[in-house]
Amino acid sequence: MSIFPEGIGIFPYRPACVLRVSGADAGAFLQGQFTNDLSRIDPLETVYGLWLDRKGRVMADSHVVRAASGTEYWVVSVSSPGAALARRLEDFIIADEVVVEDSTPSWAGVALIGPGAGEWLSGEARAGLLFPGRRYRAENWEWVHPEADSGAVMAAVGSGRPLSSLDVERLRIAAGIPSIPADIGPADLPNEGGLDSDAISYSKGCYLGQEVMARVKSLGRVRRTLVRVAGAGARPRVPATLWLGDRKEGELRSAVTEAGGGYAGLALVSVGAAAAGQPLALAPAGEPGVVLTRNS
Repeated sequence: MSIFPEGIGIFPYRPACVLRVSGADAGAFLQGQFTNDLSRIDPLETVYGLWLDRKGRVMADSHVVRAASGTEYWVVSVSSPGAALARRLEDFIIADEVVVEDSTPSWAGVALIGPGAGEWLSGEARAGLLFPGRRYRAENWEWVHPEADSGAVMAAVGSGRPLSSLDVERLRIAAGIPSIPADIGPADLPNEGGLDSDAISYSKGCYLGQEVMARVKSLGRVRRTLVRVAGAGARPRVPATLWLGDRKEGELRSAVTEAGGGYAGLALVSVGAAAAGQPLALAPAGEPGVVLTRNS
């Protein structure tokens, strides 16, 4: 048994979505719905992407893992609800030979954050699904496994440094990584959250929302952008409208209390407000105490 790397942070959690998609048409069906290219992944490989509506708005995100058999797929998300995504997929099954099964309640997960996590995970066979995480800019991995294996999984990572949900949220916000659908959701375009570089293929064939994505790319701009923010005092309840004088300039989407006091968060604001970098307020004509730190 390989030795668990020193200093790795571990965060046990329940994934929001674990769907099994099978059937003769599973690959082609998912390819026509998902924003990233599934045609190039081999069995046990994974790709991250989005599920959009016809207007290109973000309904959910996930990793899609091709099963060892090569004929079925696992759709896994740490934050987008499985029941909603299952309905979203089932709405578009017409004559396709595809079965979508929501297995979310019977799965668990543990995030591994720190250098060496991936090498350790690949050192021997692991029960479940493994894929790079999106909790931090440095190395981090997700190990999603059947709940029945939780005891063995936690024993394997037991020497890791425990992380709380607050710790993990601080890392994510500091890295400027949006949580779907809290930070970027059904009223927003992927490009507004900087998701176009990681989650969208502009070279694959058609998928739901593809025409909008192509149009946004050709225009080369959006009206809003996700930025990191910071403020003094108590963490505001989110979502919270952000103001410049009596003009709405955006919305605080997520926020977390900082260890040294105050709060940090992610806000979707107008491109003009982001460029100006002026502090914003939490009330009309209020004190501008929400500081825009840097574009995510």
